[in-house]
Amino acid sequence: MPVLNLRSDFAGADSLPEQMAAIGRRARQAGRKMALASAQTKDIALQRIAERLRADREAILRENERDVTAAQEAGQSAALIDRLKLDGRRLESIAEAVEKVGALADPVGRQLAAIERPNGLLIERVAVPLGVIGVIFESRPNVTADAGALCLKAGNAAILRAGSDSFRTSQAIARAMSQGLEEAGLPADAIQIVPTRDRAAVGLMLAGLDGCVDVIVPRGGRSLVERVQAEAKVPVFAHLDGINHVYIDRAADLDMARTVLLNSKMRRVSVCGAAETLLVDRACAETHLKPLVTALLEAGCAVRGDAATRAVDPRVTEASDADWSTEYLDAVIAARVVDGLDEAIAHIERYGSHHTDAIITEDEEAARRFLAEVDSAIVTHNASTQFADGGEFGFGAEIGIATGRMHARGPVGVEQLTTFKYRVHGRGQTRP
Repeated sequence: MPVLNLRSDFAGADSLPEQMAAIGRRARQAGRKMALASAQTKDIALQRIAERLRADREAILRENERDVTAAQEAGQSAALIDRLKLDGRRLESIAEAVEKVGALADPVGRQLAAIERPNGLLIERVAVPLGVIGVIFESRPNVTADAGALCLKAGNAAILRAGSDSFRTSQAIARAMSQGLEEAGLPADAIQIVPTRDRAAVGLMLAGLDGCVDVIVPRGGRSLVERVQAEAKVPVFAHLDGINHVYIDRAADLDMARTVLLNSKMRRVSVCGAAETLLVDRACAETHLKPLVTALLEAGCAVRGDAATRAVDPRVTEASDADWSTEYLDAVIAARVVDGLDEAIAHIERYGSHHTDAIITEDEEAARRFLAEVDSAIVTHNASTQFADGGEFGFGAEIGIATGRMHARGPVGVEQLTTFKYRVHGRGQTRP
């Protein structure tokens, strides 16, 4: 059965480079077939995958329990274990996300532009799959399903390399996905998971597997992303950190500010869309700062602040310069008072990571300037930073958040997993 790209003989006679090259070749062959698959066939496959995820519920949760236990015994952080852990509700959400991807419009074959030249040539720009996408991720097992489903919908093949923390869970999910593909008549090798914890496999993927990998997507911490960006011989969709800000403008409604801030920080502290810094306009600090800091502290969030912030509550500890550029991924936030919108934007430009930043204000002109001048992939007005998610954008799911400027930016969904080609239609024209 082709799903045995998880096979136990991976560490057999062939060397690791030979084995990884074989995965690349199978992915390339599967990718050609996926590029020609009809929208209906892809959607049937995604429905079969969702059904397999539900049918394999006990097996997947059993493997996840093993991963969680191993992480706890290794002394991993509570934030990492939260990202790793699945239960019935989270697994059902994964299956539903796959179904939502299936319900999206097919991104392949879209006419992006049409040009009629004076000589009668008709030139179309049409969306086509990227090819083979390598996804390297760490502790989030849901990435296996999200990334795989998005790649398939866009007519691509995917090579997934899970971190050691989520290794067993990711294999179980990938197994269900390959089975769903086969049931729909598509190549099981369109989803392959690297069946080894050997970190050398990452280096081989970054080298492109003899030209078989077209793009790499890293999902993980700074060390992983820095390595990928430094070593990759193929294009990369990535972000280093989610150092996200919530700026409370002088015209902010206090109740709204409190609600949005708490959701931005505390809804789920371990996600890349979580707020890490609170900025408060000095013009409203007298009325807004203390209630906001108190709300954070009472919600269980540690606050590290400047002198003005420490003055409103003795529980606030001193912020160091490093705090302004730290992605905590934990119940910790840095807070400072700024002299208006200009200083807030300057702070974000200096310390931010171009991921997601929010302004809370009833002043439409201040909001317009913030949205125009803050150079981040996602900027929000009177809305939580935790909307930085492909599902919330209507993409069904996401393969990651890209903070670069080439090709994709923000949540990377099915449309961003396509490129384009030109089709030129003539009637015998020649160039003089």
